[in-house]
Amino acid sequence: MTIIEQQHDTWMSAALEEAAAAEAAGDVPIGAVIAREGLVVARAHNRRIIDADPTAHAELLAIRAAAAALGDWRLEGCTLVVTLEPCCMCAGAIVLARIERVVYGAADPKAGAVDTLYRLCNDPRLNHQVDVVAGVRARECGDLLTEFFRKQRAMGKK
Repeated sequence: MTIIEQQHDTWMSAALEEAAAAEAAGDVPIGAVIAREGLVVARAHNRRIIDADPTAHAELLAIRAAAAALGDWRLEGCTLVVTLEPCCMCAGAIVLARIERVVYGAADPKAGAVDTLYRLCNDPRLNHQVDVVAGVRARECGDLLTEFFRKQRAMGKK
């Protein structure tokens, strides 16, 4: 494993911790971290259910926190690490924030907008393209979501 791969793995561990925090609070277990120059500058997890906010995705909350921490909306040189492939809303925010790299765990066959359904982060018609690293600890990330939704179904929840 290269140093970069080790760094991605370490950051994914932090994102998985955030996903666990979301699940403990009753929300969908998705977590994200943003790092720059080797240091994590922001962490977040899904808060859609907690906050009754459809836009409270882990990625958006992490982007907001990183922008506040760094004092700039341009997150150039930043890497966003997230447990699930970002959706259209989040991929759009990633491009607009000028994030350099996205590292994600599980692909999202229902809403993935980085690789699976769309490739928004690399659409040449947009003003910024993002390096993408897919599948980091994909099984672990996917299993967390699968188990969460299995439990939800068993309890009769949507």
